[in-house]
Amino acid sequence: MSNNRVHGDLNNTEVMRKTNSLVPDPAYDGKTLAIPEAEDDAEIRAKYRPFITSPEVTSSDWIAKSELSTALKMAEADMEKTGGDRLKILVLYGSLRERSYSRLLAFECSRILWRLGADVRVYDPSGLPVKDDVQHQHPKVQELRELSKWSDGHVWVSPEQHGNLTAVFKNQIDWVPLSTGSVRPTQGRTLAIAQVSGGSQSFNTVNSLRILGRWMRMFAIPNQSSVPMAYTQFTDAQDPADHDAFVQAEGGSRLKPSGNRDRVVDVMEELFKYTLVMRQHFDLFGDRHSERKEREVKRLREIEVTKKEEKAGVEGNATSMITANTVNGIDVKGA
Repeated sequence: MSNNRVHGDLNNTEVMRKTNSLVPDPAYDGKTLAIPEAEDDAEIRAKYRPFITSPEVTSSDWIAKSELSTALKMAEADMEKTGGDRLKILVLYGSLRERSYSRLLAFECSRILWRLGADVRVYDPSGLPVKDDVQHQHPKVQELRELSKWSDGHVWVSPEQHGNLTAVFKNQIDWVPLSTGSVRPTQGRTLAIAQVSGGSQSFNTVNSLRILGRWMRMFAIPNQSSVPMAYTQFTDAQDPADHDAFVQAEGGSRLKPSGNRDRVVDVMEELFKYTLVMRQHFDLFGDRHSERKEREVKRLREIEVTKKEEKAGVEGNATSMITANTVNGIDVKGA
């Protein structure tokens, strides 16, 4: 028994599993695995990567200075093993305001994952129709569904309004079906969740997001982020025309130093690690006993239908031969 008891071991520390502390590698200080602009798809970059700032900012901002050596090592090893197949992360946010704090937080999350080498795409919910059973072919609906199918993992960031997630955010999830034919757009993906609040810290929205993720058959990582009084947590917007001030402000509208910002890094780092480990077993995690049974029943039913069709075809051919006057040009009726 350990003698290092904490308050009579009310926290049950004596049963904790022994872990090894990973030592940061200074060789990765400031290192980035982000897709170089010359190698990136220009159309995708313009449409789905609004979080990217100028090279001067990206190379010197707070994210570039964050200690992420373990995740960077993992990413390097994985890309070498897979021939450069980067993690694919879809980011969703839940507000259409001009200065949306959920969007600003989503951008910061994206920048962290971008530095780690992920292919990050942020979906803009503007123009997405309210969920109904008619507009399935709407371009914004199809775009969202295709992005989800493309992804390995998601980041969901919603404001808290009236004690829960916003309609803007929920509408996006409602448009993503559990299945599209034989494809499940969200099943087996990893998920990181975060919320912003106008008042004191709350966890109502992240709790609801976690329930949603489970319902969509996703693996929500244990960690989460809740940013209170979001209007106090971000710097002011900055005009890019004032170059020096823009670089000094890291592009403006950035998360201020705080424990909340550290937690955001924790969550994104955790999402990246979980997704990296789980992606190689994607098919395994999507394999279910009940679905195997359904596929077998369907297969047997199709075999039975095929047999009946073949039997009907043979009987039909026999009837035709009996009633025909000639077969292969020979008069079988003796006429």
